[in-house]
Amino acid sequence: MVYEVFARTSRGEPLRNIGNLNAPNDELARIYAYSTYDEERWFDMWVVPRDRLLPVFNAEAGTLLER
Repeated sequence: MVYEVFARTSRGEPLRNIGNLNAPNDELARIYAYSTYDEERWFDMWVVPRDRLLPVFNAEAGTLLER
């Protein structure tokens, strides 16, 4: 399963996508993210399965996207 990794360097900063990884389950995704993206001092870090991201808008489509 592919997971997207989000992080921020300080409180109040928006989360930003810093990469992705493959993992067989949520717990290993957390461990892989922590060990792979440890080059900065993150304030917090999140992982989410890519298939759980919900599309909202795309400029080329010009409208709200459907799932």
